[in-house]
Amino acid sequence: MMKPRHKRFALILGGVAVLGIAATLILSAFRDNLVFFFSPSDVVAERAPHDRSFRVGGMVEAGSVKRDGVQVRFNVTDTARTIPVIYQGILPDLFKEGKGVVAQGKLSADGVFLASEVLAKHDENYMPPEAAHAVEQAQKAQKTLRMQ
Repeated sequence: MMKPRHKRFALILGGVAVLGIAATLILSAFRDNLVFFFSPSDVVAERAPHDRSFRVGGMVEAGSVKRDGVQVRFNVTDTARTIPVIYQGILPDLFKEGKGVVAQGKLSADGVFLASEVLAKHDENYMPPEAAHAVEQAQKAQKTLRMQ
């Protein structure tokens, strides 16, 4: 027969184990649904995942939009690097060349970003914060390279 102290210890140990398992399951589900943002420079530098969905953002490169039915090809740039994007579907009304865009999807083996969703800016001055930061960082990097 167990002493009351041992029963309490076993109960506490069991409670901690259940909490640990629950926390692990919750964090695992959260991690699976988490979508990270990368700039075109990050994607070219191979810092983006190849096996998971992520977001890429920047500006739609002028002259790069090509439509073929519901398939649209365009380039996203952060002014330093550019990556090609293919999207199958209807683009947002505010999608335009030279404007901010964030696309969610996966990178194909040949380096083309296969977008499952495209988000466009909503007014003249807005760009998604992640995309604005990526463009700003790329412009700073270009200035630094020019000075060297």
